[in-house]
Amino acid sequence: MKKEAKSKSVYKPIVPALEEAGRVLLCLGQSSNFRMTLTEICKQVGIHTSKAFSILNTLKQFGFVEKDPQTKTYSLGIGLVFLSRQVLDHLDYRGTIDPFLRKLARETNGIAFFGLLQGESLFVIAKQEGDQRIGLTVRLGHRFHFTYGVHGKVIAAFMPDADRQKLLTRKNLYFYGDSKNMDAARLRDDLVKCRESGFAVDAGRINPGINAIGSPVFGMGGSITGVITLIGTFPEEMIDEYGQTTFAIAKQVSSRFGADNENLYGQEPNNIELNPSVYTKLKVRRGRLS
Repeated sequence: MKKEAKSKSVYKPIVPALEEAGRVLLCLGQSSNFRMTLTEICKQVGIHTSKAFSILNTLKQFGFVEKDPQTKTYSLGIGLVFLSRQVLDHLDYRGTIDPFLRKLARETNGIAFFGLLQGESLFVIAKQEGDQRIGLTVRLGHRFHFTYGVHGKVIAAFMPDADRQKLLTRKNLYFYGDSKNMDAARLRDDLVKCRESGFAVDAGRINPGINAIGSPVFGMGGSITGVITLIGTFPEEMIDEYGQTTFAIAKQVSSRFGADNENLYGQEPNNIELNPSVYTKLKVRRGRLS
């Protein structure tokens, strides 16, 4: 008699039950409703009711999910706050971002840096340089005004509409360097393009001969955490390609920070409008200064 060949064990790097539990948590976290029924969860995640019930009960034991006994609905639990607090308290921005900046700098031969948004300032906390020397230095710890240059356009383009309208009524705005260079019509076009493409551009306008590209980085709450900026002497015909590269890397960093990329970057850009009164104020102000 022939001996039956032993079946080889197949190593699977993913545990199906844990993968499904993760999808359940993401489903609860991404839902527009704070609480969801078992049926709603099963429909969105695509798993059987009995399996979803077991997963939710297990997560409930660890405080990751809560169940309302009256409505029989589920929501994320307080136990996740402890885990997120641990992450936030020990989040190493520079250690997380540096590999991405290094990749961007090598591919473009430019200077790639990450600016962390704090109040009305953007602080350079991570930087990587390519092989090409461009005659411009960006120092770690340098502080920019949050409306300055490409990162200012990025922040304005992706901030809530009401905040943007309020911002644009200010007297001193530095989107084009000196506040005297403020151009409302150009700014509107730049913000729309930024929302459409995912990156903002300054083609040598602030620093002649040096082009700059910026793309937003979001955090878990959905607000802008900072901006990845690329500067260099690369030709203008490379701006679009490098812009897409910068945008792709910014999305990867946002994902590492816990952002919901699909919803954040997939927003329609048609709601960027300058209030007529704001536009008039900016035009008058520019006329006085010119």
